[in-house]
Amino acid sequence: MADYQWYPGHMTKAKRMMQENIKLVDLIIEIVDARIPLSSRNPDIDGLAAGKSRIMLMSKADLADPEKTKAFCKYYEGKGFQVVALDARTRKANEQIRASVQKACQAKIERDRKRGIVGRPLRAMVVGIPNVGKSTFINSFAGRASAKTGNKPGVTKGKQWIRLNKNLDLLDTPGILWPKFEDQQVGIRLALVSAIREELLDINELSLWLLDYLQKEYPGVVQGKYAREGETFPEDLTMVQLLEAIAVSRNLLVKGGEPDYQRTSKMLLDDYKNGRTGRISLENVPAEES
Repeated sequence: MADYQWYPGHMTKAKRMMQENIKLVDLIIEIVDARIPLSSRNPDIDGLAAGKSRIMLMSKADLADPEKTKAFCKYYEGKGFQVVALDARTRKANEQIRASVQKACQAKIERDRKRGIVGRPLRAMVVGIPNVGKSTFINSFAGRASAKTGNKPGVTKGKQWIRLNKNLDLLDTPGILWPKFEDQQVGIRLALVSAIREELLDINELSLWLLDYLQKEYPGVVQGKYAREGETFPEDLTMVQLLEAIAVSRNLLVKGGEPDYQRTSKMLLDDYKNGRTGRISLENVPAEES
């Protein structure tokens, strides 16, 4: 599998922009994908945000495994975050987020009150890697189309302050920090949730990785979703053989009745991304810290 080529120029610019703006804000709101709460972070943010109040929003929680999401909420709360799991397409989490903002900034509000400053809006910076649901969250929270949204990484341009309500101003940061890829697995997970373009990786390798993960972490899911009624996939199949069995079961064949690997892989990846495989997370809380 090829190494991923990232954009050091963009990263440097993004980091510099965050360093310049961080002193303007009281609070950092970091958005991660609930299906991959480790891989969808850039670890630089912890260093840049040192000393600031922190909220973590787990976007797309409606697609993630609820038990694993609960474990990750506890994990990040232990690291000093206020954590809210959300589906950015509903408004249900907005009250929870408002309460978290107040809680995270309680000390700052108290300090201001003692100095006679009352009612000044808190200032927050929203950060997150590309395509993690940042703009969708801002629009949902503000109740209007405040930030441009797109399904391509990096659609947001230019710095903008957004007045959410009388208590909170948001600084949207277009200079998004890319995740780090010391570990090839990180790239695979990001591609599986569309945080990076899947064309950067081999679609068949991605689908084999996903099948292997599902068989280990969610036994029975592949059988239940892809086997025909009354059919059982043998347990001792390799992942390539399992992919072939799914192709046959779904009649995804090329001339001569051979399995169509591309179409079968694409179906598996699309089903996962759109939640049709079920609510499945691709990471667990690190064992030594769970």
